[in-house]
Amino acid sequence: MAAYTFVLLTGFAAGCLSGVIGTGSSIILLPVLVHAFGPKQAVPIMAIAAVMANLSRVLAWWREVDWKAVAAYTVTGVPAAALGARTLLALPPHVIEIGLGIFFLAMVPVRHVLARLQWKARLWHLAVAGTCIGFLTGLVLSTGPLSVPVFLSYGLLKGAFLATEAASSLFIYLSKVVTFHEFGALPVDLLLQGLIVGASLMAGTFAGKALVLRMSVAVHGHVLDGLLVCSGLALLWTALG
Repeated sequence: MAAYTFVLLTGFAAGCLSGVIGTGSSIILLPVLVHAFGPKQAVPIMAIAAVMANLSRVLAWWREVDWKAVAAYTVTGVPAAALGARTLLALPPHVIEIGLGIFFLAMVPVRHVLARLQWKARLWHLAVAGTCIGFLTGLVLSTGPLSVPVFLSYGLLKGAFLATEAASSLFIYLSKVVTFHEFGALPVDLLLQGLIVGASLMAGTFAGKALVLRMSVAVHGHVLDGLLVCSGLALLWTALG
């Protein structure tokens, strides 16, 4: 019970943060789930929770979704995510932990490189990004720090950015969940655990909506980098400890 309480409290805090900056829930919550349930169980649970978290952001900002951008991103991202998820199921647990940890740490410099390029994305850029990020999302779960600059470079800001990125990610994670189910990696107990964790994320997301307009771009970047470093080191500590 204590473990569940800690997971749910962390889920609420992660949902609140992701509702403000558009990402971060998986980065915060995944190491906690790995510690509580193990890496093989944590990834499907987080995938279900991520579906619910993104759904809550879409509901919170429904009127501002750019559906053309969503379609361009997901038409390639959905099948790529399914392929990535199938690849993930073939990997041993310690490889998953090490891979997730290294990936989180690597996204810090990659995110800054993408930001410095300052390129203006078009719809076909979103389709290309959907292929790459969709596969990585299927494989390592959390790629928000990569998708964030893609949608920002398309010209989306604040509510429109949060809603469109969330709607796109919703379809990507649904693809991953369906793949887990089809290959027998989503039994009823994991499904229920994912729904419970997802409910805490949804509550946090709606709680964080009021803070969206109060956070500067610089603070957003610092918070995101801190999350990546802490979560990456935590996953590597679990794998190598």
